[in-house]
Amino acid sequence: MISWKEVLRLKKETHPDFIFVRRNNSHFMDFFWRVNNFCCEAQNSEIRLKINCIGERSGSAKRSGTRMLNSTTFLQVHTPPVKAFYSDHFVLPLPQGHRFPMQKYRMLRDGVAAELPRVSFEEAPYTTDGVLALAHHPLYIERVSHGLLSDKEQKAIGFPWTPQMVERSRRSSGATISACRAAFDSGVAVNLAGGTHHAYADHGEGFCIFNDAAIAARLMQAERRARRVAVIDLDVHQGNGTAAILANDDSVFTFSVHGQNNYPFAKETSDLDIALPDGVEDDEYLASLKEGLDTLFSRFAPDLLIYLAGADPHEGDRLGKMKLTLAGLAARDRMVFDRARERGLPVAVAMAGGYGKNIQDTVAVHLQTIAIASTYAGTAGLEQTASAE
Repeated sequence: MISWKEVLRLKKETHPDFIFVRRNNSHFMDFFWRVNNFCCEAQNSEIRLKINCIGERSGSAKRSGTRMLNSTTFLQVHTPPVKAFYSDHFVLPLPQGHRFPMQKYRMLRDGVAAELPRVSFEEAPYTTDGVLALAHHPLYIERVSHGLLSDKEQKAIGFPWTPQMVERSRRSSGATISACRAAFDSGVAVNLAGGTHHAYADHGEGFCIFNDAAIAARLMQAERRARRVAVIDLDVHQGNGTAAILANDDSVFTFSVHGQNNYPFAKETSDLDIALPDGVEDDEYLASLKEGLDTLFSRFAPDLLIYLAGADPHEGDRLGKMKLTLAGLAARDRMVFDRARERGLPVAVAMAGGYGKNIQDTVAVHLQTIAIASTYAGTAGLEQTASAE
């Protein structure tokens, strides 16, 4: 492990293109040597930066007496573990036969613990009324909190009101908030639930009570961590609540790829919507996603990505109507993370939907997303020079 004192010495005594990239609220700095070639490889608990140093510089460097290196140099820097925030122990007492797969969240945490040692777990914090009010009407928050929702409103949500429903909803929002904060330090962090994108400012729908992505985006702005946030929603169902809450907010870009003929049947208007037909397969989906990401980044320059990585486009999902394979979903995830890394953007990931005919298939998709995300930890900012010193 190279010390920061040694890094400073190298900056002073060797190459003038040695660039520091500092992250806000971080206990470390990422750095690299910008020369004629640069590559970054994730290797367990570290990132190895391989720098092919050039042996000649133009006259000014030579006249200044700068010492040049002619060989390949390796610097090793510690990368922090990926943080995953959980709320699965707040279980809703649902009726027998209810179609919401509550057990998948505990199964997912168990799978991550068994297979991904670089992921560390933290309990999702409670979200206060004041924070919820960044995206929700105070009267709605009060009615949810005190059990004042009508039968019609509870039916639209899909859950009967219980104190556990309120607690879990607040914790799920807290998990996405915490993942956003952690992503500024480590490049990527995960909510092991979340993605409650059908919740509107004044009512809930589709198993969603509070809209974690909208709340987290606005809180990151209020905390001055990010001025501009992009929500990339790749759940098979359009994020109608997110689109509605953020419709007139030019500082947050909402992008949704979803099923044209799937719920919600009355769609809202996101900043960018791509509606795909039933039965879409890997190649068509990935081509559409690439086009959408190109458009997003041509129109908007975010400081943070909130990624809803739904498992329900999978071919085995009973509600999805799409035909993506596990490999296709892996390519989807890598495409999003690659775009983030190219721009040095932190990514907070939420699991969103997944209703597999076999629940193990849904858990496998979510677990794959987290495994892929973990390989990108520590890389945000490595190729970004805007904050170079």
